[in-house]
Parts: sequence; C-alpha cells; structure tokens
Amino acid sequence: MARARPPDFDSLPEQIGAWARELGFAGVGVAALDLDRDAEHLRRWLDEGFHGGMDYMRRSAPQRGDPTQLRPGTVSVISARMDYLPEAVAAAGRALADRSRAYIARYALGRDYHRVLRSRLKKLAQRIETVVGPFGYRVLADSAPSLEKALARNAHLGWIGKNTLLLNRRAGSMFLLGEIYCDLPLAPAPAAAPRNHCGSCRACIDVCPTQAIVAPHRLDARRCISYLTIEHHGPIPLEFRKAIGNRIFGCDDCQLACPWNKHAHLSGEADFAPRNGLDAATLAELFTWSEDDYLRRTEGMALRRTGYRNWLRNIAVALGNAPRSSETLTALQSRAGHPDPLVREHVEWALGQHATV
Repeated sequence: MARARPPDFDSLPEQIGAWARELGFAGVGVAALDLDRDAEHLRRWLDEGFHGGMDYMRRSAPQRGDPTQLRPGTVSVISARMDYLPEAVAAAGRALADRSRAYIARYALGRDYHRVLRSRLKKLAQRIETVVGPFGYRVLADSAPSLEKALARNAHLGWIGKNTLLLNRRAGSMFLLGEIYCDLPLAPAPAAAPRNHCGSCRACIDVCPTQAIVAPHRLDARRCISYLTIEHHGPIPLEFRKAIGNRIFGCDDCQLACPWNKHAHLSGEADFAPRNGLDAATLAELFTWSEDDYLRRTEGMALRRTGYRNWLRNIAVALGNAPRSSETLTALQSRAGHPDPLVREHVEWALGQHATV
C-alpha cells in the first residue's frame, strides 16, 4: 500500500533539522543521490592501489556508489554531522609536540563514535515515525559501505577539501558524519551547494608527515598514518616509522593545519570526553598495559579497532621516536623478549634508534 503523504510533508526536512539539533547534531540535510562522479573517483583511486590492504573497499564499491544497492528502496538520504572535538585545537597541537606523550586522534579519545551516532540517528528516525508513521530506513555511521562525504556535500553540509575531508566554513572539519538511508521521498536541500573554499591553500598537503596527500583530493592510504596505525596489520614500513612520531592511533595533522579549523567547535557531548586519561598519557605508561588492561580500558572505544598486538607495535615505534630517557629505555627493554615477532621487531627497531643517539 502506498504511503499517505502527510499534509506538511514539504516542511518535513526543516522539522528533521530541528529534531536533529535537539539530539546533538550540529547540521543536517537531505542529500541528492547523484554520486556518479564520486563513484568514478573511487574507481580510479582503487585502480591506483591507494586503498592498500583495505580490500573491502573494492568489494563494496558498487554499494558505495549506489545507495539503493546498500538498502533497496532507498530514495532519500538524510546526512547529519556531529562535533567531536573534546578540547581546543591548540591543546591537540601541544600533545602532538610532546614526544613522550601518546597522541591519539581526537575523535577516538572518548566513546566509540559509531555507537554514539547510530544511537542518535535511530532516535531521529523514530521521531520522524511519529509524524509519517512506520517507514523503511537504515542508519549508518561509518558502519556500512557509503560515500558519506559525498552525500554530506550533496546535503550542503560542506565541501570536500584537498585532504579528502568534508570542510565547513563555520565548523572546520572536526565532526563526524552519519546517515539515514530511507524510502521517504524527501526533497534535497534547495539552496545552492557550498562552493569549495580551499583556494590555493595547500597547508594540509605540506604538513602531512608522510606526504600521503599526493595531490589535491588524492590520498594514498598506504602512506597515511591513520591507515598505518589502524587498518594496517603487518610491519610498519621503515620509511614511515620516524615520521609517525608519537601518533599511536590515527593522525590529525592535516586538520590541525587547516585554516578553517580555527572555527572548529568544541563538543558538548559527554560521550566524546577523554577516557582513562588518554589525552595526557605517556607512551611508557601505555606500553605497560597487559592485554587485559587494554581490553578493559578501551571497552566501548574506537581504540579497540587496532587490536592489542598493533597497539604495542604502534607504541614501540613512538617510543623509538621519543626523547631518550631511562623511562623510555626501560619500557622498551621490558618488551624486548615479547613472544610476538611483530611486536619484538618494532621494539628492536626502537631500541636501535636510541642506540644511535
């Protein structure tokens, strides 16, 4: 049976925006589903091998480029963004500059954002149901194959910058994206789409420690610190170890350098507040964590994604880049005989860095 069209259906997107803000979202819009050019960009990116070991990107490419393949019956996508920054951008810069401290990407310091956004998006969908009745939908928060940045751009939430992140003139880029794929015939945002305001700026390209942004809008994940410390499960290539510095989970450099992030908003979400002192923890301290410690203290956090083995691998590299001290050397020597050859090899490399000082 066809859905009855509510009398105020044309004003529904505006109502959705108000409800989304009540749920903690900073912006929301309805995205046009024209993704042909973005799907072609993805195909070229895959053909160049820039996805590295993320084979799932190739397998899921058709679903990313066509929302109806991910959720049959989809005619509209509601795109929403939520600020996550738990502290001022300057504070993040200070943490990055202190090589004895562990640097964790700011989005990962609190509760797992997948859980936060999906929960709020489900509440938003349920609120919509109170007006239109039951409808078909699926909520996503980097949890299924989706061209989320392209959809957010189509929803007029910002433009895609040279670092491949979505940028907003009033909020920078330190926010998370989520979507509701649905069968409601919502009209896409009618206003003119935000134009690209990157201009001739190349701050993000120049600051990247591993030169992973090989050209504007082209990111080679195989060189990206976020990929190397989270998605990559083998040895970290020698050519990138020094450049990784003290980054043990992700990297924010291209965002910290972006002029638009002077407008980045602090998050009021308690879920994104740093847990277990991870915003100020030292590398030596975290290297003492047992696997039980790791599992307990990262419960419900995105930090779980890397796994304990890679957690130790990443910290070993960062300790190799830390200032030489008795604390640093003691921490490394404590893992020199680790049973896992991957961890042991990275510890040996780190000790070798200090032996040459």
